[in-house]
Amino acid sequence: MYRRWFLPALAILLSIVLVACTTVNTQQLQTKVENTTRATNTNSQQLPKGLAKRVVALSPLSADIISRLDQTKIVGITGSRLFKNDSRFKDIPRVSEGQSPPNLEKVVALKPDLVIGVEGFSNIPIQKLQQLGIPTFLTKVNNNWESLEELTKTLAKSIDADPQPLLNRYKTFLPKKPTPGFSTLVLVSRQPILAPNKNSWAGNLLAKFQAKNIAADLQGKSPIPGYVTLSAEKVLEANPEVIISVNPPQGNLEAALLDSLKKEAFWQQLQATKNNRVYVFDYFGLVNPGSIDAIEKACQQLKQALFAPQGT
Repeated sequence: MYRRWFLPALAILLSIVLVACTTVNTQQLQTKVENTTRATNTNSQQLPKGLAKRVVALSPLSADIISRLDQTKIVGITGSRLFKNDSRFKDIPRVSEGQSPPNLEKVVALKPDLVIGVEGFSNIPIQKLQQLGIPTFLTKVNNNWESLEELTKTLAKSIDADPQPLLNRYKTFLPKKPTPGFSTLVLVSRQPILAPNKNSWAGNLLAKFQAKNIAADLQGKSPIPGYVTLSAEKVLEANPEVIISVNPPQGNLEAALLDSLKKEAFWQQLQATKNNRVYVFDYFGLVNPGSIDAIEKACQQLKQALFAPQGT
């Protein structure tokens, strides 16, 4: 029984804690997960002296931010489905694909004057690059909106760019005058039933929209910081008005979790189900920030899900 519970949870753990990075070494992740998911500071070190003109970014979010600040500064990125059809990155070399570690030979060949990694995920390749005399910078994974703003300011400083236009854009994603909304439950897994509390990116985003996150203040023995396991009885007792089902990060199983949840005996008894207030979100944007466009899309969906009149 424990094995049946643990293996699905571990698979989700390996996805959720990526937050801003898609290039992960599993062994490294297991030793660093606690530090990276509980970080409270965007910067884990001082920026190298001097302004960067050739940047290699080892996470999609950092690559996206640098590109939007100054497209001419980004010379290398990691492979990600988020950029598959993005013309900005069509001719930018990939230094890794999927969850494989970055190819250091490819990185060095790009002659970067700054390589940006993620604390806990990129430490080993960053250390090797430092030994080669290449300036590096590690960011820490955070679980709140403010860390996105701070990361943007920090990266803008590294390339002498103005962060304000991008910061102004972020503001348009959020509701201007949010009012307390519907009781809401975000589900990222069925076995076990996992939901984000307030100490996660998803939980913080729900708070920005004044959603009544049913799991916000819950704590438990979940192996995933920022997420709690719920029993079917707990879900039925909470009886949320809105349910958000999150697709897996692979992006090739449309509504897979929702189809699975529909098999639960309690599903048809929930008011969200009865009132047709069940929504399917992508993993990127809601669970993992991923990219600016992914965040914007998630915010647009939250506005539709949380501010639409009940019964529509």
